[in-house]
Amino acid sequence: MNNSQKIFSENIVKNISEGIMVIGFDGVIEYINDAAAEILELDQELILGKKFAAVFFNDERNDRFTQTVIDSIYDRNTLHQDIVPYFIGDRELHLRLLSSFLTRGNKRIGVIMVFSDLSELMDLRDAVKSMEKIKALNGQLEMRNKLISETFGRFLSDDIVRHLLDTPDGLRLGGKKQELTVMMSDLRGFTAMSERMDATDLISMLNHYLGEMTEVIQAHKGTIIEFIGDGIMALFGAPDYTDTHASDCVAAALEMQGRMAEINEWNRENGYPTLEMGIGINTGEVIVGNIGSEKKTKYGVVGSHVNLCGRIESYTVGGQILISAYTKELISSELEIAQEMTVFPKGANGEMVLYQVTGMGEPYNIHVEMEGSVLQHLDRPIAVCFKKIEGKHENSKAFYGGITAVSRDSAVMETESELNVFDNIQIDAGGKLFCKVTEKRDEGFYLQYTSIPTGYAGWLKAAR
Repeated sequence: MNNSQKIFSENIVKNISEGIMVIGFDGVIEYINDAAAEILELDQELILGKKFAAVFFNDERNDRFTQTVIDSIYDRNTLHQDIVPYFIGDRELHLRLLSSFLTRGNKRIGVIMVFSDLSELMDLRDAVKSMEKIKALNGQLEMRNKLISETFGRFLSDDIVRHLLDTPDGLRLGGKKQELTVMMSDLRGFTAMSERMDATDLISMLNHYLGEMTEVIQAHKGTIIEFIGDGIMALFGAPDYTDTHASDCVAAALEMQGRMAEINEWNRENGYPTLEMGIGINTGEVIVGNIGSEKKTKYGVVGSHVNLCGRIESYTVGGQILISAYTKELISSELEIAQEMTVFPKGANGEMVLYQVTGMGEPYNIHVEMEGSVLQHLDRPIAVCFKKIEGKHENSKAFYGGITAVSRDSAVMETESELNVFDNIQIDAGGKLFCKVTEKRDEGFYLQYTSIPTGYAGWLKAAR
């Protein structure tokens, strides 16, 4: 190599960014370029001509660095490369080492160690890995929340699940007073129906019905508190408050009654009986929150206005929606009122006016028709035996009367026994025929059927 080539080669080695260190097979450092001295933070003049071991063996933390270089010196047949940690004080570098042989003629006289600082790349790689890990953890978190929502959403309203997940004290026991609108719905004659149906068919029919009702309630910002057999209890205005809770609740009730036609069509296709539902609605100040113990908690609502809602629902017949006067007062939309009635519910101070709602104007625009049938007067009364229903139980005492007119779902009965409007009775008519007294007139008591036994048609034909 001539002098110009030597100067050119030295300039290249001196100015490249990779560190270069030449070590003879005797372990003496023969050359180190500026980049190597800068990376290792060493003085070139102090290490040139020194044994490699004397310079680098004083820090045990750099054992992988020194071992890779020693292996390169003593293994004269194999090239070595590795990425190793290198410590300078409290700072850690990541060095990529690559060895090659220094030759003179055909003879190998030492090794050339080329190394570069990959610390920034390693940090970037770690950052990328961290981001990937964070992304994976976020994905797991989303999957967990989705699982929780989907799992508990089958037992709780979506709004309640979100409230529990998003609120730091969402599971803390306690509640607050708040004015809300409460809805209770119930299928007429379901208890008697359940005694006649196969358990699998009953659950299939009930699940379909509850699924349809849940969809409607949630679409109108309602929160389902619980299913009580065939009954539904829902809140409007909690856990997320809205000042349209009364309107939303009545709109939901109207759509629920409207959905019953589709439900009963599905029932007929599957050989199930026709269902009729009554809905009671009341607005007032209640206590809402997490109720129970540390071991078992439920999101619920308590208060006299909740109990009163249950009373209102008990006055309904199939297809009917009854609301309290205060609920009506809060609704700005135009309401279609089919009838107004005065009742004396337990727990209320005196009389209470209820309104049967069949429609609602802007912005809801919902209207439902109560299907009725024409009463046919009989040539002669049909003698019947009946019992009063107190709560959910039959009174054992038998009473007697005569049916003077009938329709598909109603009748007129004469009796000398004492009956009041909204009383529930059970008549022996081809099975247990459940009815509610809806009116009292000179010609007798008007009855609305709430559950019709399978033998009713045959009994009526024979009795006539």
